[in-house]
Amino acid sequence: MGLRDRILGRPEAEASVKGASCLAFLFLAEKVGLLVVLLMAETVGPRLYSCCKCGNHVSLHDDVISKAFQGRHGRAFLFSHAMNIDVGPKEDRHLMTGLHTVADIHCRDCREVLGWKYERAYEESQKYKEGKFILEKSKIVKENW
Repeated sequence: MGLRDRILGRPEAEASVKGASCLAFLFLAEKVGLLVVLLMAETVGPRLYSCCKCGNHVSLHDDVISKAFQGRHGRAFLFSHAMNIDVGPKEDRHLMTGLHTVADIHCRDCREVLGWKYERAYEESQKYKEGKFILEKSKIVKENW
């Protein structure tokens, strides 16, 4: 009997795989190691950020470029991609790093303003932001962490 068969043959593993019980996974991780960690990653799924108001998935943790940005309401994260959002009309704004053309982004489900999309940066040093998204930390929650 292989390691995978021994894991899946245990009652704790069956409960973990079907019901995604974190405690059962942690117990098994101590007993058998890496394979259980891989099974947990498959069961739990990718780390996400969701709208704080309705829970709609809006970005993947893997798409975080920087956590050192400032939003309207405090800290904000710069993302390469966002999903399940609507982009509002473009407008020029004077931000901390100069003049930018931005568009507010809203949760597609509840319409909460989550941040903005950089459409254009006028200063050469800020061009890397074009096409990227700011999501305010106070407007998003972690999921599957």
